[in-house]
Parts: sequence; structure tokens; C-alpha cells
Amino acid sequence: MAAGEHWRDEKIDGVIYDMSPSPSFRHGIINNNINTVIKAGLKGSLCLVFMENLDFKYHPDVNDDYLCPDIMIVCDRKYLKGGSYSGVPRFVAETVSHSTAKRDKTEKKDIYEQAGVEEYWIVSPQCSVEIYYLQNGKYVLEQNYMLQDDKEDEEYNGDTEISLRAFPHIKMTLGEIFEGLD
Repeated sequence: MAAGEHWRDEKIDGVIYDMSPSPSFRHGIINNNINTVIKAGLKGSLCLVFMENLDFKYHPDVNDDYLCPDIMIVCDRKYLKGGSYSGVPRFVAETVSHSTAKRDKTEKKDIYEQAGVEEYWIVSPQCSVEIYYLQNGKYVLEQNYMLQDDKEDEEYNGDTEISLRAFPHIKMTLGEIFEGLD
């Protein structure tokens, strides 16, 4: 690896998936926007938000498979060890890229569902957000938003507010999620 490059991967069912090269700048902007709102909302709590820098070991007693969620809220700190978390995250968001979209919407969604993650967001740089809530052990698509940010358009929804289910005081608008993409 050249200087300045970093290695990111995930291991699902023993198969390592290379997450390089890094996704587009739009991916990073979206993740930073969401992370910033959540971090401010968690201030003073025991919960922490991580952005692309903590592995989620979803079967810690069975094997060493792990995912590296784009955004993850963890509240049970006893499961933090080194660069990984082996508890159940309270919230996960994945921002899809061309190379990860299928896995984010299938395998990873199934893994988060089976692990018991209460809320899962699939965010697209094309300005859409799918929000899944865990109900009776299965994900149910609760909301599906596509940003229309032209204030002159009758379908304008940039000020539509979304709150996290487990943290209803943490709210962000569609406009805030996708701010800076132009």
C-alpha cells in the first residue's frame, strides 16, 4: 500500500471483501452529516457513535466474521475491545456505493437483522434513505424517502425531519443528510 492509503475490509461467512478503493466523496459527506447530528445528540450519554472505524463482530463466539458499518451507535461499552465491538449496536447506517449496494441491501441487512440491530438505514448518494425497524425479529421497511430539495417544486421535502427510533431527540432533516453534495 502506498503512503496515505488505508485498508478496509469485511469478513462475511469466512470470505474477505475488500472495501478499497475508498468510496466517492459524496459517500463521506453523507456519513459525516449523519454522524455529526448523532454525535451532538449523544453528548452526555454513555452511547457512542462510530463512523467507518470500528468493526462489528456479529458472531464473536462462533467465528471471527465482522462488518465495518459506515455509522454505528453502541451503548454497551463492555463489548468494545481494540478496534471492534461484539455487542448489539442500537443503530446502523450504510451508505451504498456501486460496489457495495447489493451486499448492503441483502447480506449485511440480514446480518444486522439476525444480530438484533433495532434500526437500519440504507442511504444512497442519489439522495434516498430507506429506514428499517426490527419488528418480531424481522426488518420492516418503515420509511423510504427521496430528497426533492427544489423549494419551488410542490414535492419539496428537504425539511422533512427524521428521528432515530431509540433516540427520538436525535433529529435530522433530509436536507441536512444530503447537505454539501452539490
